[in-house]
Amino acid sequence: MSAPAAPAAPDILSPEFARDPYTAYAVMREHHPLIRHEATSSYVISRHADVVRAFKDPVFTSRNYEWQLEPVHGRTILQMDGREHSTHRNLVAPAFRGRELAEKFVPVIERNSAALIEAFRSDGQVDLVDRYATRFPINVIVDMLGLPKSDHEHFHRWYTSIMAFLSNLSGDEEVTAQGLATKAEFEEYMLPVIAARRANPGDDLLSTLCTAEIDGVRMSDDEIKAFCSLLLTAGGETTDKAIASLMVNLVAHPEQLAEVRADHSLIAAAFAETLRFSPPVHMIMRQPAEDVELSGGVVPAGSTVTCLIGAANRDPERYANPDEFDLHRPDLDLKRAYTAGADHTAFALGRHFCVGAMLARTELEVGIAQLLDAMEDIRFADGAPPPEHGVFTRAPVSVPLVFTPAG
Repeated sequence: MSAPAAPAAPDILSPEFARDPYTAYAVMREHHPLIRHEATSSYVISRHADVVRAFKDPVFTSRNYEWQLEPVHGRTILQMDGREHSTHRNLVAPAFRGRELAEKFVPVIERNSAALIEAFRSDGQVDLVDRYATRFPINVIVDMLGLPKSDHEHFHRWYTSIMAFLSNLSGDEEVTAQGLATKAEFEEYMLPVIAARRANPGDDLLSTLCTAEIDGVRMSDDEIKAFCSLLLTAGGETTDKAIASLMVNLVAHPEQLAEVRADHSLIAAAFAETLRFSPPVHMIMRQPAEDVELSGGVVPAGSTVTCLIGAANRDPERYANPDEFDLHRPDLDLKRAYTAGADHTAFALGRHFCVGAMLARTELEVGIAQLLDAMEDIRFADGAPPPEHGVFTRAPVSVPLVFTPAG
C-alpha cells in the first residue's frame, strides 16, 4: 500500500493563502520547504533554519532591493554592503537608541500617543486601527523629523501609497504608477526641506541626519530623502500593525492582558511574542551571490528568495507549541529580542537587522501602557478577534473595541 501523496504546494498569491497563511505555512515547512514560484519569479522558503541563514549568511545579498525598493524610495541603506553599509548605519543609528532616543524622542512619542487617546477615551468604544494605530507612528516620525503637524495627512497618504507599491506582489500597474507618483511628490516636498536644515540645523532628527559625519562621510540630500521615505514606511507600517496585533493578542487572552495591565514591564515581552506569533511583515526577500543549497534543493545564484517570516516564526522545530500566544514563552530570549541576534525573524537578523527596532519597542511600550491606563474592561465589539488581512504585511485592518473609560 503506497503512502498518501503529499499535499500540493500552496500558492502565496492565492485567495486561500491570503485567508489563512498559517495552515499553508505548515504544509510548506513539512512538504515543500523550497518552492519555485513563477508568478513572483522567486524561490519561497519557510523553515526557520533556512530563513535565519538567508538573513545571516553573507552569501545572501540585498540586491533585490534595487528593483523592489529603489524605484519608490531611491537608493537606501538596505542596498548597501561592506564599509558603505556600516558607515551609513553608524550615521543614522545613534538617533534610534540609547540616550538620544530616551531624552529627545520619548517625549514626542508620549505626547502623540496621549493626544490620540484623549480624542476617544470618553467614548467607550474605538476602532483602534482607524483612530490610533495607523496615525500614531506616522505622527511620531513626522514630529521627530521636525516637520509641520499640518502635513501629517500628506505623510499618511504617501505612506499608504508606498506600502501598496511594496506589497504589490501581483504587479498591478495602477498601484505601481501611484507609487512612482508618490516618490516624485515626496522628493518635491523633502529636498527643499533638507537643504534648509543643512543651512540652519535644529534639534530634530532631520537636522541630525544632515549634520552627522563619520570619517569625513556625510549623507547626500538624496540619501537623506531615501532614508526618510524608508523610515516613513518601514517605521510606520511595522509599528501600525504591531499595535493592532498586540492588542488583539492581549484582548483574546484576558489572563495575559490582566498581567500586562498590572505590570507594564511585561509589554516588551508581549511585543516580542507578537513579533513571533503574528509579525507585521510576513515576507522579506534576499538574493544569493552564488548557488546555495537549502532544505529541498539548490537556489541558483542571482535568484530572488522570498523568506517567509510568518512561517519561520511558527516552526515547531524551533518553538514549542508555536501556534499558541504566550508572553512567558521560555524559548524566546527577551534579552536578545530587539537585537540582531533575536530568536524571532520579524526584524530580520544580522547586518541588515532593523535599525528602528528600539524605536518600535519604545513606541509600543509607551502606546500600550497609555492605552491600558485609559481603557478598562476591554472587549471585542463583535465578541471575537477581528481577522487578519494581507500577504506581504499582515494584521487586522479594523479592531473595534468597547471599554470602560478609566478614572
